[in-house]
Amino acid sequence: MKKTIRIFLVLICVAALFVGCNKGPVYVDGTARYTEDTTLGNGSKTITVTVKDNEGKAVVFTIRTDAKTVGDALIENELIAGDEGAYGMYIKVVNGLRADYDKDHAYWGFNVDGEASMTGVDMTDLVDGGVYELVYTIG
Repeated sequence: MKKTIRIFLVLICVAALFVGCNKGPVYVDGTARYTEDTTLGNGSKTITVTVKDNEGKAVVFTIRTDAKTVGDALIENELIAGDEGAYGMYIKVVNGLRADYDKDHAYWGFNVDGEASMTGVDMTDLVDGGVYELVYTIG
């Protein structure tokens, strides 16, 4: 009987370990801010920003703005948060999803017209009709 109880307890511990290792999205407030394609802002210029989470799900944002940079447009619509660094803004949160490089080497990749950008969002001039992408990436 004691052996059966021990085996049962070990199985419970193993199951708890697997649940604790879930690699699902880590949302700041428990959920994505937007889960459907959304139009935000007011302005004379329009850009499209696709956000892809770590499960490959995408939400497309159509943003109307008068901002000078892509970063300014994303910040004014509260889509990103991060820290200022020597090379500009280091994005940590997009649409409520946190990427933690120190934990699992995750970061937010930034693409312009389908290509990896050589500049950060806060240093990329916003182009009317521009197509941008933020991709949760594990490096």
